[in-house]
Amino acid sequence: MTTAAPRKRTRLTPGARRDQILDEAARLLLDEGLYAVNMERLARDVGISKGLVYNYFPTRDALLTALLSREQAELRDRGMARALQAESYADLIRQTTGLYLEQTRDRGALIAALLSDPSVAKLMEAENRADRDRTARFFVRATRRAYDLPLPLAIVVVEMLWAVTDRAGKLVAEKQLDVEAATELCVELITGGLAGLDRDRVLKA
Repeated sequence: MTTAAPRKRTRLTPGARRDQILDEAARLLLDEGLYAVNMERLARDVGISKGLVYNYFPTRDALLTALLSREQAELRDRGMARALQAESYADLIRQTTGLYLEQTRDRGALIAALLSDPSVAKLMEAENRADRDRTARFFVRATRRAYDLPLPLAIVVVEMLWAVTDRAGKLVAEKQLDVEAATELCVELITGGLAGLDRDRVLKA
């Protein structure tokens, strides 16, 4: 009778090991909840020492913040890639809204759970504000170019545009709309509303 050779541990690069820890934290959070995520459990589940987990993430808050930052960076990078490929304003709204709604459907529960932690939300406050400001400037410029709007009106329009997509995200999360239907509804509401906008009447109000 032969005995099985001991299983050789795979040596990962620092980046791959960091992602492995974050992936396990995401899985654990979704399966068992935010409070199930702790360094000892992560070390055991990944098959490494607790000290190695702390080597990458000095605190639990740092780990959760890194996980949220990774999720948001992925959405931001993919969103910008789609935005740059858009051939028209309607296509810009379709591409970026579709991606946002896909992310809400597939990863919304994870992001919402992370943001529910007050420490994580506070640590991410500055980064989130900077991301929102950059995105707002991009959409304000695009809206002004497409509809020749004055800057103050374009800023208000983008704020209202986000309100539409945020509400669509909630409907997708609640499974009242699928991503495709919600995306097209957003495109029609936003572009149709802008096309019919009476600038002079709005500015005089």
